[in-house]
Parts: sequence; structure tokens; C-alpha cells
Amino acid sequence: MLDKIALTLLVIGGINWGSVGLFQFDIVAFLAGGQSGVVSRIIYVIVGLSALWCISLLFRDTTEAGDSDKSYRPSTT
Repeated sequence: MLDKIALTLLVIGGINWGSVGLFQFDIVAFLAGGQSGVVSRIIYVIVGLSALWCISLLFRDTTEAGDSDKSYRPSTT
């Protein structure tokens, strides 16, 4: 559950960065009272922490027990 929340926040952060890069418009700052506002800073920190959490997803084995890679079929001949 925490993984999905972190990924959702990371996507929101990515969309915000995309809007900054493409349109020079910071959605978080617009909605939360400027870049230096307390609410904006809290949102930036939460998104940053979720990004750090998502780094762990790169190194975790996410396959279920008993689940195998079905694309790999050893030759039987």
C-alpha cells in the first residue's frame, strides 16, 4: 500500500516538473500559495521522500511466491 502511495505522489511530482519545464508553471506553488509557502514546502518534501522510497522499488524482488516468468520456457528437446 505504501508503495502505491509513494508512486502516486511521484507521478504527481513528475507532472508538476513537466509543467514547470514546458510551461514555466508550478502547479504546487499555484495551488498552495507560492514556492516559499509552508504548504508548498511540505508538499515538496513529501514528494521528495516518496521519490527516495521508490528507489527501494528498483532493488526489491516484486514477484509473488510461486509466480514465475512465464515468458521463459526452457527447451524440452
